[in-house]
Amino acid sequence: MQTKNLLFLVSNDLNSDQRMHRICRTMADAGYKVTLVGRMRKNSLPLKDMPFRQVRMWCGAEKGPLFYAMLNLRLLWYLLWHRFDAVCAIDLDTILPAMLAARLKRKALIYDAHEYFTEVPEVINRPRVKDVWRWIERICIPHTAARYTVSRGIARLFEQRYGLPFAVVRNVPLASKTPAVETQNPFLLYQGALNEGRGLEAMLLAMYEIDIPLYLAGEGNLSQYIRSMAQKMGLGDRVQFLGMLPPEELHRLTIHATIGINLLEDKGLSYYHSLSNKFFDYVQAGVPQLCIAFPEYQRHNREFEVAVLIDDLKTVTLVRAIKSMLTDKALYNRLHQNCLKASEEWHWEKEKEVLLSVYRNLGA
Repeated sequence: MQTKNLLFLVSNDLNSDQRMHRICRTMADAGYKVTLVGRMRKNSLPLKDMPFRQVRMWCGAEKGPLFYAMLNLRLLWYLLWHRFDAVCAIDLDTILPAMLAARLKRKALIYDAHEYFTEVPEVINRPRVKDVWRWIERICIPHTAARYTVSRGIARLFEQRYGLPFAVVRNVPLASKTPAVETQNPFLLYQGALNEGRGLEAMLLAMYEIDIPLYLAGEGNLSQYIRSMAQKMGLGDRVQFLGMLPPEELHRLTIHATIGINLLEDKGLSYYHSLSNKFFDYVQAGVPQLCIAFPEYQRHNREFEVAVLIDDLKTVTLVRAIKSMLTDKALYNRLHQNCLKASEEWHWEKEKEVLLSVYRNLGA
């Protein structure tokens, strides 16, 4: 096979993006020449060695309109001066320069929607900002040669709006060789961004009545607020903030967790139809989870019962569900065994075949 040059564009730091690491490694292993392009931040750590090229750009601003303007200009400049056979925009904030460069060079444009960008909480309540992203979406998506996203629900939303097919490449981890380990000191684990709409405030309120600690592994735009809230509530050692952990360390922590926490608020269609990586990370680690009963989680839980699903984030609901998982040994063991079964199906070694078929069908 003739080597093809693939460029992947993201708006984040590259070290912590496990999904993109899996995708780029998969394409590189399949014989493609892969470059992953992202951003450089003030606190960025040195890049890890990967079997593909990595490029980071300094944008000056860290967030807001100036950041997005600088990011798009730098990405466009990079694309104009580098060869590629196909460029893949990861989410809406990188698609405009990708579309312009692909059109100018008559190359293929692919869209990888990690979320339904115009329906995330940070956008949905800001009409002017939403209008801008909607305009970019309407301009760019019709020019894509292929498209994929993370859940059936989000794929259907895009298909209904644009009349174009979207493949589903779920955000599943590599198959784990280290299943859950029973620990002498049980704890709840939330892994992921500390952002709006993740049920974090509700979990803090529930911790008054839960006897085991909650570990929060991640950072986000609510980091300081959640830390301050926990301090004011006097939760002390009952809630522990671990910050951003390297993927290997996070996995070692996860396999020792008693219950994984995967809660979302109904704040836009992106969250409502989401299928988060943490859902699969808990499963791959053999850890039963408490999960919001949104459509994708209901569908997956019907296939393998790996979670206790709840309909709301009221304190009484959370406390009742967590205590039942801690005290009902038959329930907990059933969920654990189902996690082990599901982990043999929901892993990247199988999921990557969908990704490869997208590029094969494209002719890339």
